[in-house]
Amino acid sequence: MDSYAASVSSFFKRLVAAVDAIDPDLIECDATGDMVTISAPKTGAKVIVNTQKAVNQIWVAGKSAGVHFSQLPDGRWMDDKDKGLELGAWVVECVRDASGVTISL
Repeated sequence: MDSYAASVSSFFKRLVAAVDAIDPDLIECDATGDMVTISAPKTGAKVIVNTQKAVNQIWVAGKSAGVHFSQLPDGRWMDDKDKGLELGAWVVECVRDASGVTISL
């Protein structure tokens, strides 16, 4: 497994475990190989985390925005528009915006 695939797999596992630790009446997730969809049953809102294999990125749709993240040499995933957004923190913020629930990544 290449380093991109390994890093994505590790992040997805942590994300699914964080969502699974929360009451499914509040948030739930559906994970496929390339995508994790987090749903908030009470609001109907979704957060989608998806791979962009062709460019070695992860894309996150949430808070009415789509943000692409690239992995830096130090291992951090940061947005590709230099807004200072870190992948894990952005996903936590998107989930909180969609559901009112704070996950721990």
